[in-house]
Amino acid sequence: MDPATGMPAWMIAAWVTLKLAGLTTLLLLLLGMPLAWWLARTSSRWRVPIGALVALPMVLPPTVLGFYLLIGLAPDGPLGRLAFASGIGNLAFTFEGILLASLLYSLPFVVHPLQAGFAAIPASVLEAAATLRATPLDRFLSVVLPLSRPALVTASLLGFAHTVGEFGVVLMVGGNIEGETRVLSVLLYDQVEAMAYDEAHVLAAGLLVFSFALLLLMQWLGRRTAVADG
Repeated sequence: MDPATGMPAWMIAAWVTLKLAGLTTLLLLLLGMPLAWWLARTSSRWRVPIGALVALPMVLPPTVLGFYLLIGLAPDGPLGRLAFASGIGNLAFTFEGILLASLLYSLPFVVHPLQAGFAAIPASVLEAAATLRATPLDRFLSVVLPLSRPALVTASLLGFAHTVGEFGVVLMVGGNIEGETRVLSVLLYDQVEAMAYDEAHVLAAGLLVFSFALLLLMQWLGRRTAVADG
């Protein structure tokens, strides 16, 4: 129980987790759609190395990413200098810092479904829209996005669920500050470390049910969208 707010520790951590996951998913959709579209449609020689760079967090240990981010966000690091020069200030051990870490760590879980959805759109459909004098933006908004609804649903839920489950990268970059950077996964680690297994069981079971429910929702929405499109 937090003496300042009177709220249980798990409730505070849940709010931080949901805020982090929601903002990360929203920002990744906005930033990831142009990147996914480019990866799906470009013939540039940079497609393969950039695609590999986007996918790197899927195989890279999260503590490695967290370590280099922490070094970069230090006051004498390149990201830290940029943050201080732009008036943002310190990012290490702040909510903004773990938001940046989450954007990088969850990037492939949003970009890859979007890329697959965009790549599946026949070029003839876009050419037909172009013959009707639709601008590139019009084609993207009125043709690409409606045809990519299953990919958008999958990308949103995967990005959200993956951010909720983050641990190593968040702990490295954000530490363990209640109400600021302590998410549910870090709170669970604290409970296990303190041998509070009863509380840990409840929290772990809650996260398990939540994750399973998200996957069920993703499957259900995917099937419903496919039926509607069919």
